[in-house]
Amino acid sequence: MSVHDPRYDAYRRPAPRMAAPRAPSLSPLWRRLIHSVWSIEHAFERARADARPEEDTRVRISIVFLVFAAVFILLAGGASYAALFRGEAPRFGGGAAALTRGDLTDRHGRLLAANITHYGFYIDPSEVWDREAALRDIRRALPRVSEDRLRRVLYGDRRLIVTTGLTPTEKRRLHDLALGGLSFEPEDRRVYPLGASAAHLIGFADTGGEGVSGAELAFDGPIRAAGAQSGAVALSIDLRVQGVLESELRAAVENAQAQAGVGLVVDATTGEVLGMASYPTFDPAHRDRASEGATLNRALSAHYEMGSVFKTFVVAAGLETGAADVNTTFDASEPFMIGNRRISDFHAQNRVMTLEEVFLHSSNIGTSRLAVEMGPDVMRDFYGRLGLLEAAPIELKESAAPVVPRNWSDSTLASLSFGYAIMITPAQMTAATAALVNGGIYRPLSLRRGGARAEGRRVVSEATSATIRELMRANVLRGSGARADAPGLRVGGKTGSANKLVNGRYDPTHAVGSFSAVFPADGPADARRYVVFVLVDEPGAYPRTGGFVAAPAVGRIIDRIGPMLGVGRRFDPAPVAEVRP
Repeated sequence: MSVHDPRYDAYRRPAPRMAAPRAPSLSPLWRRLIHSVWSIEHAFERARADARPEEDTRVRISIVFLVFAAVFILLAGGASYAALFRGEAPRFGGGAAALTRGDLTDRHGRLLAANITHYGFYIDPSEVWDREAALRDIRRALPRVSEDRLRRVLYGDRRLIVTTGLTPTEKRRLHDLALGGLSFEPEDRRVYPLGASAAHLIGFADTGGEGVSGAELAFDGPIRAAGAQSGAVALSIDLRVQGVLESELRAAVENAQAQAGVGLVVDATTGEVLGMASYPTFDPAHRDRASEGATLNRALSAHYEMGSVFKTFVVAAGLETGAADVNTTFDASEPFMIGNRRISDFHAQNRVMTLEEVFLHSSNIGTSRLAVEMGPDVMRDFYGRLGLLEAAPIELKESAAPVVPRNWSDSTLASLSFGYAIMITPAQMTAATAALVNGGIYRPLSLRRGGARAEGRRVVSEATSATIRELMRANVLRGSGARADAPGLRVGGKTGSANKLVNGRYDPTHAVGSFSAVFPADGPADARRYVVFVLVDEPGAYPRTGGFVAAPAVGRIIDRIGPMLGVGRRFDPAPVAEVRP
């Protein structure tokens, strides 16, 4: 008799049915992919079940082939995309890509600065078999690398850079050694093919591709944009004019046994700088070798009391305000006394002179009397309108503010009339002169081709401008500027000489001589005219005045650049001598 045990009922009763989980909804693409995977897996199972190992092998080989083909297609596609759309190939070895800069050219497209691929030179000592032999071979191929530096890298414990800036020629010499462990990484390097020519104007960029000085800094944004487009930025300068200016300035400095010199050539109509030179100069590629003061752009950053070139401004102020005309007379028969101060003339005429004669004989007495008569308000306003009380407006960041007087007393006004008591830059002097001779419009100097395109401001009338040109021309024909004449080019100008303040006293052995010129000085009011300014700093040879140390250089410069600028020579007929009975 069997005994029923209820504990076994749980095993005999069917288990309660659980609701099956709902499969997630799959897209048709995923369903096809899953179906394909299961088909391949079932193919393996069928091959084993039917004892057909060769079919199993073919399936597996096909899968491996497909995988490799897919990987290859992905890599090839990525490489093609990088080559076609990335703009530059990737660089290896951890070196960062240098910033690309566009070329700098002169107004006619002649190259001033460019980027050229150089190379960083690296050595991995673990791959060098004979380190002493490698040291000897590398030193022969690249002698500029010091032996100490090379030995430290060769006997180090990791890959290190030996030097940067290898030229393609240097890289090829090292590569031809066929030594293990040597490698090269490309780097953009800024080069200046003209060497020291126009160095202050062009400036330079650092190894990171950032503009540091000159046009490289002033036009950093446009240069970068041009680099991105493989283009160039054209400056206003003309390399032919620049070359003439530099050679004649250097000759003037050396002939006068001077310490330094400055020169500018400017289109007076547009304000474009066609040439800017500062001597001594330097090579931007070897700035560490520059002599003391050679990197200073004296045209923009050096201050000078310039002497009698300022008489042009005082005469213009007198004409413009109606305080005088060319026939107004001034008593220069004896020194002009202001309190206890005695003002006399260097070339004393000891007579009453007209304003024209005051200008031609460069009379301190005459211009002092005129300045004091006009008064501080007129003088301050006129100097301000000529840009003499603020830094010369130009793109270059080096442009420095002048040193101006605080107290415009009568004594100061007298000094201001002949170029003392105020220290300005050659760029300020050039811009102010251009305004007086171009019809009376002050325009900023500019290194942009076409100029700054500023509207400009009128500082004197066309009539005053024409009179100033006539006076400057007369000064070259029969005044202190005779040595600046250039045959047929109708040069006008004004000399300037000043002693420097040394230990609280004006020392005649430390002087500056300058000449500010315009050509052609005649012709219609709207004629294209050019201003040339040369200053010789601390001439050692006597005489030290501007008529001797600067005017001849200006004449030679104008004589050489006139034809380049399209200024034709015109020779006026010689005057017929009067026949007396």
